[in-house]
Amino acid sequence: MFYDDYDRFWLLTWTTYGTWLPGDKRGFVSPVPDDSTGKRIKNNIVDTPYDADVPQLRNEAIANLKCDPVYLSTTQSEAIIDQLMETAAHRKWLLLATAIMRNHIHVVVGVPGDPNPENMLRDFKAYASRRLNKHWPKPVSGTWWTRSGSKRKLPTELAVIDAVAYVRDQANPLVVRIHDQIQERLGESHGERGA
Repeated sequence: MFYDDYDRFWLLTWTTYGTWLPGDKRGFVSPVPDDSTGKRIKNNIVDTPYDADVPQLRNEAIANLKCDPVYLSTTQSEAIIDQLMETAAHRKWLLLATAIMRNHIHVVVGVPGDPNPENMLRDFKAYASRRLNKHWPKPVSGTWWTRSGSKRKLPTELAVIDAVAYVRDQANPLVVRIHDQIQERLGESHGERGA
């Protein structure tokens, strides 16, 4: 089965420019002031609380935006998903699941070896940007995306299946694509949902 053919699996997530800022009520991972030291710290240790709802930080981020937030269209999301699949195939990665929403993207990907997940994220974003720039004007900010993104290692087959179900079940996706290799396993482990 798919799980034995790849060394690592990741759930990668990134947001479009200006749509999920430091200080957001939904939570965020960005440097925040530490009252005890006077320095900024980033609360991003696995299984520990992250920061949420810091209005001063959010207002600073809004003031620093170079343009309006970027929201994707259905047509753009279709171009992006084609490019994500092309990038994965070129790198010999297995793209198990992709969901593209107006303001963020989730992918579940299997990889040979142990490439740096930041590099994987960079590749997906860079090639998606090139595809978008080919057909649409580049945003005034110079970028479609926020910096970096979330990189969660999926250590077990069940974790991979759960992540695929999470991606499949996103609210209001513009496009969702689930790889045939996991579709059957997903139906056995979770309720069926057409994508």
